[in-house]
Amino acid sequence: MTFIQKDIPFSGKWFYNYTILIFGAFVVAAGFVFFIIPHGIVPGSVYGLGIVINKLTIGLFPHGIFGTLNPADYDGFFSNLLYQFMDYSNDLFRKYGGGIPVGLASLAINIPLCLIGIKLLGPRFGIKTFISFILCALFIDVVSTWWGFIPLVDDVLLSCIFGGIFIGFGLGLVIKARASSVGTDIIAMIGAKYTGLPLGQLVIYVDSLIILSSLYIKIDWQIPLYSWIVLFIIGKVTDITLQGSTYEKALFIISDKYEEIRKKITEDFNLNGTIIKGNRTLDLKEKSIIFIVVNRRELSMLQDYIHSIDPVAFVSVMETNEILGKGFKSLNERLE
Repeated sequence: MTFIQKDIPFSGKWFYNYTILIFGAFVVAAGFVFFIIPHGIVPGSVYGLGIVINKLTIGLFPHGIFGTLNPADYDGFFSNLLYQFMDYSNDLFRKYGGGIPVGLASLAINIPLCLIGIKLLGPRFGIKTFISFILCALFIDVVSTWWGFIPLVDDVLLSCIFGGIFIGFGLGLVIKARASSVGTDIIAMIGAKYTGLPLGQLVIYVDSLIILSSLYIKIDWQIPLYSWIVLFIIGKVTDITLQGSTYEKALFIISDKYEEIRKKITEDFNLNGTIIKGNRTLDLKEKSIIFIVVNRRELSMLQDYIHSIDPVAFVSVMETNEILGKGFKSLNERLE
């Protein structure tokens, strides 16, 4: 059975996770309502599919889902509450041009998808996952009713950039809360189980199919091209939100002057690293490899020093996504 981490109810961690979950869901909704939906962009995911469904059903419910209502027919407290709910629902449908609201459409897809996922993949989706996609759908429709469908900025490219940033940041917070956006991820998981294809590759395929489905509404290649930009930005911002934006670089240094370099690192830079023993492929001669993580300033200074004492030294500089351990963020901080 897949491991699902549980929080102690009403503990500090429980409140923290649910706070960032609710805030993350709201930020996702804001990204869609203020930047994406008004321009008809379809950035993959179930919410993108919800946008397609809304466009295809515009005019289907011109008077709302409950039709024309007469307030006089709803006397009494509970009847009045029912009237308020039905009237609000009608107003929501009318705001979406008489089509099925984006949030409601995504919710209608997500719930059966989640149940199918549990049936085929096991109980890997916790209660917070259900809460996350319900909140996202609710916030999208509630904010849409309040704000309407006026883009915050008229420029489509700017909307794609900031919409992607908002949605990516919100999704990152949702995942930090140990929840999931589910949706197309479940389709990809099921596909990976039965086809053996890599999960990440299948997610891209599924989202791309949803993006291309926008051509069914209108043959306009600008929409899918803008949508792929949004999808790319969402992925990058989600990664940055989860892993942080780090400026550290990882270095592998191979030099005959490794002892001098080691002293420079430990004595002048006051840094710690690791010496790995290896053999050169050409003649199997033993070599000492220094592995170290440095910031940009230290990298420049260390490169200058290495070049001054050994111009033929081999230095491999690599990007790092996240550094955990002594001297950096601890693993406990990462998991909190």
